[in-house]
Amino acid sequence: MIEVKIDKFIHYLRIQKKYPETTVVSYSNDLKIYSDFIECKDISYKTINKDQIREFLRYLDECKFSRSTVARILSALRHFYTFLEKENVVQVNVFKLIKNPKKEKKLPNFLQGNELEVIFDSIELDTPLNIRNRLIVELLYATGMRVSELTNLKLEDINFDDREIRVTGKGNKERIVLFGDYAYKYLKMYLEEGRPLLLSKRQENALLLNKDGGRLSSRSVENIINKIVDHAALKHKISPHVLRHTFATDLLNNGADLKTVQELLGHESLSTTQIYTHITSERLRSAYLNSFPRQ
Repeated sequence: MIEVKIDKFIHYLRIQKKYPETTVVSYSNDLKIYSDFIECKDISYKTINKDQIREFLRYLDECKFSRSTVARILSALRHFYTFLEKENVVQVNVFKLIKNPKKEKKLPNFLQGNELEVIFDSIELDTPLNIRNRLIVELLYATGMRVSELTNLKLEDINFDDREIRVTGKGNKERIVLFGDYAYKYLKMYLEEGRPLLLSKRQENALLLNKDGGRLSSRSVENIINKIVDHAALKHKISPHVLRHTFATDLLNNGADLKTVQELLGHESLSTTQIYTHITSERLRSAYLNSFPRQ
């Protein structure tokens, strides 16, 4: 009986391997789904083959299990059959031959309608820190930089004449990003009215400074964005990366080609950038269905 072997396996995980209880419970539930299926189909767990496993995977799909859940169930079965191999119950772990389903690609979140303007308007320019905070939002949106790239910027990375910023991205690869009039305005304001007061008598070459005049951290930027969003009374969570997604989406919606957006974002592969085309396609579909009179 497979139930006896599952109980022995769960005991092994809990007592000998000392797996976390959450993992043990998860594996137990996953293996119960499997044992119920093979019992219903009169399949022997000792001799199950790839075709029967595919039938099990079709069953999971019909049950509307997510791809991540299916991957977890397969992981539990691989561990279980490795245990059965050691117990000399099966000759081979057939589940090692079964690949996990491809991960579901979630569409990136991005700002819609007037949300970006609401965020900008909520930041008063009455203190050096608020001037800095406005610049953070402007630069994240204007350039599509990652937050780590933003906090690593040095003064000499900025070319005001050509409106360019030299960015060091993943793998220490450099690229050039551009900025427009709004970012230019707040860069000048920050460098003239904000940064000198934050710097005080310290020497620091980083563009963005904390209240003590040191380099601002990525974590601090995330906290700053959270506070700005709370103050703006937006109803959903917005991270610095959402501004990067909004940058890419707005470029594509306004006619930029995918290769240009790839280079500006610093993506290694064009396929990574292509997820934004799904967003723009969905936006077009929504506009069509909401606006066209003959549906």
